[in-house]
This record gives sequence, C-alpha cells and structure tokens, in this order.
Amino acid sequence: MLEKIKNKKVLVVGLARSGKAAVKLLAAKGAREIVANDLNERTSLDLSYGERKGACIKLVTGGHPPGIVTGDLELVVKSPGVPYHLDIFKEVQSRGIPVISEIELAYPYIKSPVVGITGTNGKTTTTMLTAEMYREGGWGNSVAAGNIGLPLCEVAEKTGEGEMVVAELSSFQLGDIENFRPWVAAILNLTEDHMDYHGTMEDYVAAKSNILVNQTASDVAVFNADDRLVEPLAEKAAGQVVWFSRQKKVPGFCLFRGIVGLNWNGKFQEACPLEELSLKGEHNLENALAASAAAWAGGVDLEAVGRVLRNFKGVEHRLELVEEISGVTFINDSKATNPEAAVKAITSFSGPRILIAGGKDKGADYSFLAKYIKEEIKFLVVLGETAPRIIAAVGGVNFSAYREVGDLREAVQIAWENSSPGDVVLLSPACASWDMFEDYEQRGRMFKEAVFSLK
Repeated sequence: MLEKIKNKKVLVVGLARSGKAAVKLLAAKGAREIVANDLNERTSLDLSYGERKGACIKLVTGGHPPGIVTGDLELVVKSPGVPYHLDIFKEVQSRGIPVISEIELAYPYIKSPVVGITGTNGKTTTTMLTAEMYREGGWGNSVAAGNIGLPLCEVAEKTGEGEMVVAELSSFQLGDIENFRPWVAAILNLTEDHMDYHGTMEDYVAAKSNILVNQTASDVAVFNADDRLVEPLAEKAAGQVVWFSRQKKVPGFCLFRGIVGLNWNGKFQEACPLEELSLKGEHNLENALAASAAAWAGGVDLEAVGRVLRNFKGVEHRLELVEEISGVTFINDSKATNPEAAVKAITSFSGPRILIAGGKDKGADYSFLAKYIKEEIKFLVVLGETAPRIIAAVGGVNFSAYREVGDLREAVQIAWENSSPGDVVLLSPACASWDMFEDYEQRGRMFKEAVFSLK
C-alpha cells in the first residue's frame, strides 16, 4: 500500500468521518495531492493538516464533477455509503483507476491484530462487548472502531502488539476490500437491509461475506448457527470455525440449562448464568454469545468473558434508558435503522408501548414491522421520508392508532400526550437517519433532549 500512496495523487469521495480520517492518513503517509470531494456544500475538513504534512489538499464540494477525475489521478478512496452508480465512478472505471475503501486504506498501517464483526443487527453492542472483553482479558488498550463511529484510518498506528482492534464493519465497507484480513471474523445475522444500495439480497450477503475472503488457515471465523443465511457461509471459512447459538448446543458458545458457556471438545464450561447477564433481551443474549465467541477465539479466558457479561453497561442509542417521567419510561433506540432491529426492540419490553418510527428510506419492507406494531404497540408516531410507507403498511393490517408528525420534538410531545403511567415510549425508527439528521447519534441526542424538556 505504501507504493500506492507515496507521492501519488488521490481522490477521496465522501467527507463524513471515514472520508476525513482517510484524508488525514493519506497526508500523513506522503500523498502528493489529495482531492477531497463531497456532495454537500459544507464540510469541517481541516485543510491546514495537509500543509503541515507537506501535502496539497484540494476541496471540491457540492457535487461530484467529472473534471476531478484527471489523467494524473492514481487512486480513489470511496467512503462507506457512497453509491457506485455515480457517474464519477464510471469515469474512474473507464480509466482503470483503482478504488478502495477506507478500511482497505487503513489496514496496512494497523499494528494490532484485527477482529472484524459484521451482520445486519447487533454489530455495535457486540463490538463494544468484544473490545471490553479483550481489555478485561489483558489485551491492553484494545479499541472498538470502524462503523461504530471511530474510523480505522483514525486508529491506524495507535495500537500495537498485545492490543486488539475490534472493528464493526458494514456491507458498504466490506464491498470494496482487496487485502483487508481480520484475524477473527464474526458474522452475526443477515436480514434485508440497504436494498437501495445493494439492489438485491444476494449482493448484500455477498458484500457481508467478504469479511472471510482473505482469511487463511491460521484465522478464525465465528458464525450464528441460528441464522439460515449465516450458517451456510461457514463453508467459506479457511480456518477454525467457532459457532454461537441461543437455541442449540453447538461447538462454541451457547445457552445450556440456563448457563451461557463454552461447549468445546465435548466439555461445557460456564461463563455466566443467564440471569446474571447485564444486558437483557433475546437479541442481547445473541450479542453476548457472539462477543464471547469472538473474544475467546482470540485468546480471552472464560473468567474475563464472564466478568464483562455480568458488568457491561450497554451502548448509547441502543435500548438506552433515557428517563422516567410520571411513570412513563423513555427508551432511545436510535441505532435501530431497519425493521428487524425495531422488532427486536419492541419485543424487549412488555406492557403498553408507544413507538416512534420513520426516517430515511433504505428500500426495506415494512409489512414485517407492521405485524408487530398491530400486536404489540398501543400508539404509533411516524415521521420522515418513510412515513407514508409505514402508514400504508400498518393500514394493511388494520392498525389505525397512529399520528404523522413533522419532526422529532413533535414526535416526543405527541407520544407523551398519548401515554399513561406504566407505558414505554420507544424511539426505534426502523430507518436510517439521513433524511433529517447527520447520523443516528444526532437523532438519539435530539430525542433525549426532547424527553428532558418534558420535565
């Protein structure tokens, strides 16, 4: 990779967190000229960083003009989520210029082993759990990075031997890799998501399974034995396979007689009783099993795994308890960006529930969610680009207790007005945030601010 960067002209397309981190790493590694490009007019990219590193950074915003693909361009770094169908990539392809992802750019400079975690749901919680298990197990200042919000280009060269980089990896990131190779790779689950980007479920699964493509016999792959789309992917594993399951006894981590533990070589060893798990709900049991497998596969002992399972406090924006006001509990699940994740959140609670849903359309089918809304939800508040589609879906199951609103603050107010003591108000949007917010984190923070303002 050094020969691809030193004294080269590089184009970075997309200037969100990953793109900005890529620009900085390129400058630090000797790129001669960096063209930083984004669809939006405004960006907070620090151009002076290039000057300090001796690199020329040119900023092109407000679109992707074909003129930025010049004859001396030698490499393109595509940020996650930037679609390949843009005309700029057709021009790049016609010129034979290589296109790589941000994780591919970062990989040669990461001095620690890498654990890669992908799947449709549960990635963030599992990544955080796994990183904490490595730290608890003596792996120094191991870090959770990647799609979790800390780009791999930002942690490159900041960790070393005896530490671990645990990377949450999206299908966007994995679709563009060439050499990226995690020592431990985990695939959690696969359900329909990002159809607006991938087009078909087959292409989505193929992108996710790229996490395995460069592994060798010395690597480890972790699979969900309960997922019908994940289980067959074990045939692609080049090295050791470790399973996890909450439904059956598998060679790996499973639930057996109320105990979360390791079933290996005909012996079952306890990590933590189910009743002592700090994170509740079936989906979190699955996350706990996956994290345990990914940590143990890399050398973390069962005692350390068990301590983290008992004490882990959870992840912001993922079933986060915000406040209880006059007997009404408010839960921030802004990280739920597809219907499957929202259903898992809905079924994590009992009693009367009010759901706030809607956002950026990713091409998902909301009929699945609508069935659970009819069965489980007392009142629905919908907003954003997908509001009409969600309303149509719940209408199809004869659910009429809903209200469409214009923004998230109004959604919280309407949910509050329709609540009673003992209710749960759940923000679990089932959609991406990009129609109204920068990301799911900003959406979650605004939800919390709106809830606090009720007091």
